[in-house]
Amino acid sequence: MNPNIKVFKFGGASLKDPDNIKNVAKILGAYAQESLLIVVSAMGKTTNALEKVVEAHAQETGEALALLEEVQNAHFELCSALFDPNDEVFALVNDAFVEVEWVLDEAPHPNYDYMYDQIVSIGELVSSKIVQAYLNKIGLPTQWLDARDVIRTNELYRESWVQWTETENLAKKVALPMFNKPGFVITQGFIGSTQENFTTTLGRDGSDYSAAIFSFCLDAKDMTIWKDAAGVLSADPRFFDHAEKLDQLSFREAIEMTYYGAKVIHLKTTGPLERKKIPLYVKSFLDPAAPGTYIAHDVEATYPAMVMLEKNQAFLQIATQDFSFVSEIHLSELFKLVAETRLQVNLIQNTAMTFFMVVNDQNDKVDRFLEATAHHFEVKAERGLELLTIRHGDAAFVEKMLQGKKVRLNQVSGETAQLVVEG
Repeated sequence: MNPNIKVFKFGGASLKDPDNIKNVAKILGAYAQESLLIVVSAMGKTTNALEKVVEAHAQETGEALALLEEVQNAHFELCSALFDPNDEVFALVNDAFVEVEWVLDEAPHPNYDYMYDQIVSIGELVSSKIVQAYLNKIGLPTQWLDARDVIRTNELYRESWVQWTETENLAKKVALPMFNKPGFVITQGFIGSTQENFTTTLGRDGSDYSAAIFSFCLDAKDMTIWKDAAGVLSADPRFFDHAEKLDQLSFREAIEMTYYGAKVIHLKTTGPLERKKIPLYVKSFLDPAAPGTYIAHDVEATYPAMVMLEKNQAFLQIATQDFSFVSEIHLSELFKLVAETRLQVNLIQNTAMTFFMVVNDQNDKVDRFLEATAHHFEVKAERGLELLTIRHGDAAFVEKMLQGKKVRLNQVSGETAQLVVEG
């Protein structure tokens, strides 16, 4: 473990406007003497806006350039509030968007996911350039690191897998020497590159995971995710009034929570940290002095009832066309199709005649899966459902959570109950 390097991750909410960027800078000012790697997301809702650019270009609606210009102008307005009109940051932002314009000048790429990664990745690149410029302006020396020079991935665009050995070697070759100079190093979350230097992304909300990758590869002392929440909560307060902040969590518990749908940390984040026993803090950028939540391998705690809610679920009931038993051969074929369509499976269950599967209903993935299975299986799909996962809750608590809801499927394993319900 490197006793010096800390990794901080700031998400889009913490960078959405000039006041928030100034707040981030104030937080960082307290760590001016630290060896700090800063990982940033795109600003505000930039990724959503860039996804509309991709869709417009793919459909050739003629609106892609205008939509891109809206995103560019929003960044120029933000820069105008932070910098003098002649600051070089305006040219840097402009140059970044010109690269996307070049993509839009060409016909839509036949591989939608490849095209998506080349366009949407600009959000993190521009964000990191702006934050770097502002930190340097206020006297916090900061070097810029292109994450694509370190994080090497395969060619599974939009959900790329990290090539760990090469990434670790690149981190030590490219990133580590930058800490020989005083000041911070800033880089991007969410993005990486292939062996051929094509830009890839790690999946939506993947900046937490990027920070964990850098923490692992640089043997960081610890990692901190700065959120607009007080820390990790036992439930989403938007939907549940019993939510309470958890002072500490074991990595095992954090992994269980994120696997079952807790959104405060990206699903893949805790794995690399646990392997090297790198502590994780989840803290509020609105109240940086507050302790937040501490997550580590050696935490032993008693937990309250925790609730995770996944909306937009599809409940698939699959049977063979000849009404035979669901065998290992059938399951093998089904999971091959799951992998090909990139379905995220949240629950499986089977009887002799039927295989049940609950999946995230995103984009056109379920439609493509249904089309692929229609030739060999009878498939019934119920959509618009919710998956409620309850950990450490007794029977009375579970019953309370189910009041007014119709249960379509339930499954209990140890301290975890999963229930598919009508929303």
